[in-house]
Amino acid sequence: MNAADFRRIALSLEGAEEGSHMGAPDFRVDGRIFATLASEREGYGNLMLTPEQQADFVNELPEVFVRIKGGWGRMGMTHIVLAKASEDVLAGALRAAWKLRVDKNARVGKKTKTGGKTRRGRFKLGE
Repeated sequence: MNAADFRRIALSLEGAEEGSHMGAPDFRVDGRIFATLASEREGYGNLMLTPEQQADFVNELPEVFVRIKGGWGRMGMTHIVLAKASEDVLAGALRAAWKLRVDKNARVGKKTKTGGKTRRGRFKLGE
């Protein structure tokens, strides 16, 4: 797998859109990031998982999944080694990150660009 495969699979998920975060491609659902290609040059895709999901992925396939160093990794941010991932593994991992984001969005309410409640329950006018 490579970055083009990561992008193709991420964008195949319902409601997924490509954006940019700090100059790197990211993938969002309802405006919130679930995966990025911020570490593409190092051969990684990045997934936003829970620490528990991260542990499961890393324990099952340590050659494919790597905890991102530091605080981001402690929060569940996980590298996937693109060259070592099969299509099924990559698709499953992206689907897990996407579903986690969809579920979080449903719990906290969707942030809108034209105004409405933000995830903290405050009202925000257009960006």
